[in-house]
Amino acid sequence: MADTTKTPKPEEKAGWSTGTKALVGVIVLVLVIGTLAIFTLSVAVVESQSDSEFPYTTTYRVSLPDGVPVTIGNSHILVASYNDELFCDVDGTKEKMVVGQQRVISPRHAIVTVAGISAIETDFQITLTYLGSTGSTANFDMSVKTSRQIPEFVISKLIPSSMNARPA
Repeated sequence: MADTTKTPKPEEKAGWSTGTKALVGVIVLVLVIGTLAIFTLSVAVVESQSDSEFPYTTTYRVSLPDGVPVTIGNSHILVASYNDELFCDVDGTKEKMVVGQQRVISPRHAIVTVAGISAIETDFQITLTYLGSTGSTANFDMSVKTSRQIPEFVISKLIPSSMNARPA
């Protein structure tokens, strides 16, 4: 009986070339590292130890629920509105505010880590401008000023979802 199998010629071989395999491998590696970075991203906030300048600003429109404590970074904020006034407690310091008034929260230092490795460090300062109340929420323009330019998605890790932050 004769051998009927045919040996394919090199140009007839099926599959990917070595270059294509390497490119797919690099893409998969980048996707795995990117996914790992996103899921292990964390932000630690401590008191600022320096007198930094804050040349970079990101602004959000936020709403704070009346009578419900909210934590931004490590600052605890509690608001209670009555008519056109707002009572605002930031880290135990109480202040009465009216529409248009600003409240500056003392500077903090943020350390951003990815997979346990420090990636970015920056000082930041938050300023809240009271816009008025709607129902059971107090509305503010919130500006986050930083000493270094950092991606918006990192800043958004500081802001709790209960604040309904929207870029302004």
